[in-house]
Amino acid sequence: MADVAAGPGNVRLSTGPGRWILLATVLGSGLALLDSTVVNVALPAIAEDLGADIVGLQWTVNAYTLTLAGFILLGGSLGDRYGRRRVFLIGVLWFAAASVLCAAAQDVGMLVVSRALQGVGGALLTPGALAIIQASFVPDDRPRAVGAWSGLGGIAGAVGPFAGGWLVETAGWRWVFLLNVPLAALVVLVAARHVPESADPDAGGRFDVLGAVLAALALAGTTYALTEAPSGHARPLVVVAAAVVGAAAAAGFLAVERRRGRGRRLFARRDAGGRPGDGVPRPMLPLEVFGSRQFSAVNAVTFLVYGGMGVLFFLLVLHLQVVGGFSPVAAGAALLPVTALMLLLSARAGAVAQKIGPRWPMTAGLLVAAAGMVLVGRIGADASYVRDVLPAVTVFGLGLSAVVAPLTATVLATARSRHAGVASGVNNAVARAAGLLAVAAIPPLTGLTGGALRDPDAFADGFGVSMTVCAGLLAAGAALTLLTVSDGALHVAEGMHCEPEARSHCSVGAPQLQPEPETVPDMGAEGDGDARKGAGGPR
Repeated sequence: MADVAAGPGNVRLSTGPGRWILLATVLGSGLALLDSTVVNVALPAIAEDLGADIVGLQWTVNAYTLTLAGFILLGGSLGDRYGRRRVFLIGVLWFAAASVLCAAAQDVGMLVVSRALQGVGGALLTPGALAIIQASFVPDDRPRAVGAWSGLGGIAGAVGPFAGGWLVETAGWRWVFLLNVPLAALVVLVAARHVPESADPDAGGRFDVLGAVLAALALAGTTYALTEAPSGHARPLVVVAAAVVGAAAAAGFLAVERRRGRGRRLFARRDAGGRPGDGVPRPMLPLEVFGSRQFSAVNAVTFLVYGGMGVLFFLLVLHLQVVGGFSPVAAGAALLPVTALMLLLSARAGAVAQKIGPRWPMTAGLLVAAAGMVLVGRIGADASYVRDVLPAVTVFGLGLSAVVAPLTATVLATARSRHAGVASGVNNAVARAAGLLAVAAIPPLTGLTGGALRDPDAFADGFGVSMTVCAGLLAAGAALTLLTVSDGALHVAEGMHCEPEARSHCSVGAPQLQPEPETVPDMGAEGDGDARKGAGGPR
């Protein structure tokens, strides 16, 4: 079906087929990126139309993040096995169908279920876009293709909240979801005709479905308990049961991943070819990547940073409309400086970190971002965009721009080269889980429960406390960075260093996914020496 002269791995970026491939992947990954920011602008309109309270809006955001975080690592594995274009297209179609269900929602319950289905589609298409680029272009063009994909996606992310606000004002909140349908149709048309199919010929064995299910259950149970316990909506016994299920699933997930990792290493030692057999599933999360103290520390920093960011991006647009009286367009425009600054400065911040080490740029950036959050928390009912909003979000964006690229580079540099894609996927999933849990826990703990949307004074009080808490999370991340991240983290031993190719870090939901290395230089203790060419997760 693909109308391309060159097959997988032979496409030039400067050719017509190369530009079509880039268009399909940018638009496809842009669907999920836009949805993570545009929907926030529509939340007040959704609450008014469907009679939702703050808890319903938490679930509207978290249902999507829950399934996306729980299945994104598995999504990359499915593409490697069954065809990256095929799984990418399934994800796009799934996402579009779920978007129609979101637009047709008659109550909050239907919207939440539809958002969860959207997240599944996002988990299929998000890693697939980068994997298609990695598999389609000639090696010399791949870094430029990944950089173009990252930068163009960042532009879409910057425009998204403003466009979402315009749609809410002119056509209604349902069109925020319906807009995905023509975009998805364009992606399917271009990808089916111009993107070559590719798969990993070495992809074998059973999928770690049990691991994915346990991860999703752990996140779901914990999120439910954190969200519903302060609200009083659910019975205490149900909340306790959800917490127990979440904790048990988390423990079971770690046990399963550890056992499967050991099983594959044992099989590899017994196999004369040095390759694990098809009978042992690859663990969704190879726990040996956490053998590096630096890698574990940077992921802990990621959890703190993206937890605070998730709450800010959830509450700020609500606050500006509920308390400040901003229109949806003006509230959406408030987020533009953050994404624009990340788009302009992240590559430069990464270059500085390569020269002097990541510890001080990350520490200083987190402290500046924390100060920006404090300023955001002072935005009141009589706020002016120029006087109050713009300086606060600019300070926050400047700090964040100094953090994200060095953080991503350090994640890749502190994992072995053969684990670069895995490390990127894990870091991405950690960030999404952090946002999920923080949005579930922090608003109700700061008084944003029940009918806070209908009481601007109560919402303003809770918002100010929430921003103080989030600033504390970023300050804790700065302290952890200062104490645990080495100045030489980006200049580690040979065989462990892998620089990021997606240098324009513009996503506010999670760090940008990075491609896996083309070759695997060492067998290591694991013995699994196959070169995997996917993106964003274990294969």
